[in-house]
Amino acid sequence: MVIRTDELSFDTEKEGDIVDLNPHLEEIVGKSGINTGLIHIFGPGATAVITAIEYEPGLIQDFPELMDRLIPRNGDYKHHIYHDDGNGHSHLRASMIGPEMTLPIRDGRMVHGTWQHVVFMEMDNRPRSRKLLITIYGE
Repeated sequence: MVIRTDELSFDTEKEGDIVDLNPHLEEIVGKSGINTGLIHIFGPGATAVITAIEYEPGLIQDFPELMDRLIPRNGDYKHHIYHDDGNGHSHLRASMIGPEMTLPIRDGRMVHGTWQHVVFMEMDNRPRSRKLLITIYGE
């Protein structure tokens, strides 16, 4: 069993930004030398989201709009009583989806569906510098 670690850093400009991670993750898997195993992607931070989606313009617009309908920005959130940062909705949205994902590696490549892309979604209500932790297990 071999374990490799890496990091992926980028900046987001606004809430709702969606970053396609597939090209970066495929490069990291390729450099790892792992033929069969797992890749785990983790986004530290209480407003970080890692998920999978078809990365196309319609869904890139639809997903933030869905979040607005499910957990509105202007809701009455108790978080605002304790922290005057206006991002109670950001924390709730992120906790619904989660900050991590694990995918299989087969024949030296990350396994995913034809249209499926691993993405980072910014849920915070301000620009952020993000650093994702990547761990690859296998042989």
